Amino acid sequence: MSANLEAASGSPQLDTFPKLLLEHARTRADRPAIREKDFGIWQTSTWSQVRDEVMALAGGLAALGFQPGDKLAIVGDNRPQLYWAMVAAQVVGGIPVPVYQDSVADEMQYIFDHASIRFAVVENQEQVDKMLEVQQACPALEHIIYEETRGLSDYDQPFLHSYVDVQQQGRDWNRDHAGELEQRITAGQGSDLGIMLYTSGTTGRPKGVELSFDNLVITARNTAEFDHLTADEDMVSYLPMAWVGDCIFSVAQAYVCGFCINCPESSDTVLTDMREIGPTYFFAPPPVFENLLTTVTIRIEDAGWIKQWLYRHFMGVARRVGVQILDGEQVGLGDRLQYFLGELFIYGPLKNVLGFSKVRVAYTAGEAIGPEIFDFYRGLGMNIKQLYGQTEAAVFITMHPDGQVKPDTVGVPAPGVEVEIADNGEVLYRSPGVFIRYHKNDEATAETKTAEGWVHTGDAGYFGDDGHLRIIDRAKDVGKLNDGSMFAPKYLENKLKFFPQIKEVVTFGHERDSVTAFINIDLEAVGNWAERQGLAYSGYTDLAGQQVVYDVIQKCIEKVNVDLTSDPHLSGSQIHRFLILHKELDADDGELTRTRKVRRRIIAERYGDLIEALYDGRDQVHVEAEVTFEDGRKGKIVADLAIRDTKTTQVPAAAA
Repeated sequence: MSANLEAASGSPQLDTFPKLLLEHARTRADRPAIREKDFGIWQTSTWSQVRDEVMALAGGLAALGFQPGDKLAIVGDNRPQLYWAMVAAQVVGGIPVPVYQDSVADEMQYIFDHASIRFAVVENQEQVDKMLEVQQACPALEHIIYEETRGLSDYDQPFLHSYVDVQQQGRDWNRDHAGELEQRITAGQGSDLGIMLYTSGTTGRPKGVELSFDNLVITARNTAEFDHLTADEDMVSYLPMAWVGDCIFSVAQAYVCGFCINCPESSDTVLTDMREIGPTYFFAPPPVFENLLTTVTIRIEDAGWIKQWLYRHFMGVARRVGVQILDGEQVGLGDRLQYFLGELFIYGPLKNVLGFSKVRVAYTAGEAIGPEIFDFYRGLGMNIKQLYGQTEAAVFITMHPDGQVKPDTVGVPAPGVEVEIADNGEVLYRSPGVFIRYHKNDEATAETKTAEGWVHTGDAGYFGDDGHLRIIDRAKDVGKLNDGSMFAPKYLENKLKFFPQIKEVVTFGHERDSVTAFINIDLEAVGNWAERQGLAYSGYTDLAGQQVVYDVIQKCIEKVNVDLTSDPHLSGSQIHRFLILHKELDADDGELTRTRKVRRRIIAERYGDLIEALYDGRDQVHVEAEVTFEDGRKGKIVADLAIRDTKTTQVPAAAA
């Protein structure tokens, strides 16, 4: 961080995003603040331009009657106008409430009602239509502002406003109320409520997490210094704006450091857009890294034999010495030369294709990442690290320091964070990022946060002798088999998801004699393989039921079973039986959260018959299920699912 920015962002007066915005517009007016790719062309807005856009929208909100304390819902893909809306609401004294853009109207309705939302800024016609449906059940929603006008010319409701029209009203309002918004900004304090973010709701209704400016700004400043972030970073902002990670990386750290964020043209062009931008700072949850690796694997399998040989040879070198070279350890001259050639022929081109050529710091979090996936990217020379966090912590609880990156840990306590392990193994923490409260839920707040500020994570973990935290699983999900062996479902599921053929897994075993699993195949990876084999199929259900596909998945499971024998804690939780589900688990069906976490209670209730079939010895089970298609239509799947036994591996006596 440059000296002037460090002094600026560290100033006690610059404790809100609107204050930081005005400071950046004053000291770095012509530096890029945000880019967006539109119609194939990158459009750049400087800090001074962002200030003007935000202040115009803030004035427009005030002209429409937006009051201090009001909530502003923000719904859509990552767009500059939506990021500006977040800060515009704060300028007026309100609270932004980002909502997952792929949520169905019923899910949005709960949040709008719970948060008492009066105003919404949305991206396009699709979101406007959802708002109109939501409004029928939430009459408190008074104004809907849309950014993209396409398809909305015939919408004549008086409460619908185009973004540019509201900004024009704002410019007029600002002229008539000269200096008023600046006064509101000056009056704002770090302790003020800055944003409200809703949890994913894995166990019930999402909770509204109230975070102050101090929670966000202090945490962003501490962690930016930890990783030596500067105003010269470039970040691609493509993850949901409703997720706390995007709030921290694309807003809090960007405003603290003054670096530029980049909005891709669409979710389908992220990979291409990343190659063009060449981000230096990157974040992705494990599924993103898993999907990228799946894409790489598919492309290699389609390549000629020379490319395949080069890839396999040099990836072997990367697995052997790549991590040591990245960490600055001593490596023999021969291996170093081999790695140099690998960088020339494989690693460099591969990182360029993935958009990772300039990445200086990368993080993953949200759930555990498979060690093999983690080492794959670090072997390429990419400085990917893990962090452990929660919405309630403004993300950061632990982080990997450079030179101390270990695939089986989530690092050491982040700057300013205290971490303790309770007697029952639960991870507790307190920090400057600890949330204010759960909105309208004092009971849940008291259950989660103690009077001394310690937060119960609900995760089971322990510190190793190296001072690094290791997370086993969700505390409530860690169970025991009937023989007393530990059962950690998420750990097993992540190991299986390393294989590109497997997209999602749900394991069972608590208070059972053995562990079993539901598998979702990755349609792209397995479909590509099937086409090369000349295997005909009509869709997911047909492909998932083919016996040769079962053979492939069985081999993956049995490899994991062998790996588990080396872990004295988990060797007893090898997977004995499995089936491949007839459909993909889907957030629209309530089976996954919007951040793709498994809703175990829903799975157990909905697929109880299939679970019992895994344990009662049947080799086949009949299923009839209703599914929701992308266009909202309902359909029915009828199938007979095979159930397979797998080979388990005896644990050596010494290990046992």
